[in-house]
Order: sequence, then C-alpha cells, then structure tokens
Amino acid sequence: MRTEAKTFLYLVPWFLVVAVVYAVWSGFEPVGSLGLLLVAALSLMIGAYFAMLVRRIDARPEDNPDGTIEEGAGDQGVYSPWSWWPLMIAAAAAIVFLGLAVGWWLVYVGSALGMLALVGWVFEFSRGQHAH
Repeated sequence: MRTEAKTFLYLVPWFLVVAVVYAVWSGFEPVGSLGLLLVAALSLMIGAYFAMLVRRIDARPEDNPDGTIEEGAGDQGVYSPWSWWPLMIAAAAAIVFLGLAVGWWLVYVGSALGMLALVGWVFEFSRGQHAH
C-alpha cells in the first residue's frame, strides 16, 4: 500500500500545477480549472486514505522489495463464479445510462434496480442454511 499512497500523493502537486497553467492559458475558464483542482483533491483524498491504511494493515508481499511470487500464493478473496448479480448490476447501469439519453424517469428505475441487485450481490452468501 505504501507504493499506492506515494503514487497518488505525488500526483497532487502535478495536478495543482496543471490546474494553474490551464487557468492562466484559458483565461480563468471556470469549469476546467475547477475540474483540475477537484482531481487534485481527489488524488489527495485517495493518497491520504492509502497512507492511513498502511499503518493499520500488515505489509503485503508486493510491498517487500525482496519478495517472491510464491509469497502471494493462496486465496485472494471470495467470489462466486456462478453469480448472476454482476450481470444484473451491469443491466441496471445500462438502464441508468440509457435514461440519461431517453428520460430522467428511466434513471430512477435503473437506480432502484441497481440498489436491489447490489444488495442481492452483497448478501448472496447470507441466506438459508449455509449463511455465515
């Protein structure tokens, strides 16, 4: 995580410089200037979060300069290969983006379907006899 934190934190001054240069060259155009400042703020937030996370978790094999590939072997998480919920989330996202072109009422329908699909995906293993 240390590498990720440094990457995002090193981007903050870059985006600040780019925002100032863009603002000067564009005659202080508000949308692009503010957008670049917000990108710098977002990089700062992500970098600060990763920097705080470095203190809370143990070092990963990727963080060890002398680490080997074998150190990262094993389970990396839980994922159900036969789950239909990611497809439902993708369909809901497609409906939301279609709603941006067709009508706002469709955005609300897609958002509701997306929330239902997300809840289904999160609680997929928490049903019935085999719930943990």
